[in-house]
Amino acid sequence: MMQVTEFFRRDEFARLLGIELTEVAPGFARVEMKIGREHLNGIQIAHGAAIFALADCAFAVASNSHGRVSLGITAAISFLEAAGEGLLVAEAREVGRNRKLATYQVEVTDEEGRRIALFQGTVYRKQEKLA
Repeated sequence: MMQVTEFFRRDEFARLLGIELTEVAPGFARVEMKIGREHLNGIQIAHGAAIFALADCAFAVASNSHGRVSLGITAAISFLEAAGEGLLVAEAREVGRNRKLATYQVEVTDEEGRRIALFQGTVYRKQEKLA
């Protein structure tokens, strides 16, 4: 797990957005982001790109948690509820994995446990080990 923790630590974009890794296990990751004014769109709700980035970070950590470089090849998100300022949590879970591909579902919730978004992504699993 140390390799994937270091992988996340080097993610400058996640750091810029204020995304924090709170839990990782094989095929699983949990990340959090405090939505502030800088994450709001023109109608003062959490920007869809911020929510997508949060889900994508959980997806990246979970998919690389097995120690092999895994690169996203597809990703889709459905926004279920609007979110304002406050804590958002994304939990990624592996739903299928073989030698070359793996698929993950990510649920984004707010502080009250409301589902804000559902994300699904697939990665290509390279042969090289995560450095």
